[in-house]
Amino acid sequence: MRPETGDLSYLWDMLDAATAVREFVVGKTFADYTRDRLLRGAVERHIEIIGEAARNVSPTYRDAHPEIPWRKIIAQRHILAHEYGEVKHENIWLVATVHLPDLIEKLRPLIPPPPAS
Repeated sequence: MRPETGDLSYLWDMLDAATAVREFVVGKTFADYTRDRLLRGAVERHIEIIGEAARNVSPTYRDAHPEIPWRKIIAQRHILAHEYGEVKHENIWLVATVHLPDLIEKLRPLIPPPPAS
């Protein structure tokens, strides 16, 4: 199933934010992450963006692509935005270093290349 125009925009936002997080954490350790408030904030904010974009992808498209863990992505965003006192650094680090690289690989084939000029 090809994405609707809005879906494509949200998929691109998800891929862009996930790629940014991967760049933020490259060469970093969990200890670096826990000590660096700026890094934690950047990672958390971009994970929120991924979740908000995922929430806005049409239900029809989400249903057609069960390989993307839509509910988990959206739930993580909810925790970061509304239950920030419950955020566990270990969980966010796992998302940033394990789950997002996997998500990037799953999103790439869903986004068509730009049209040739």
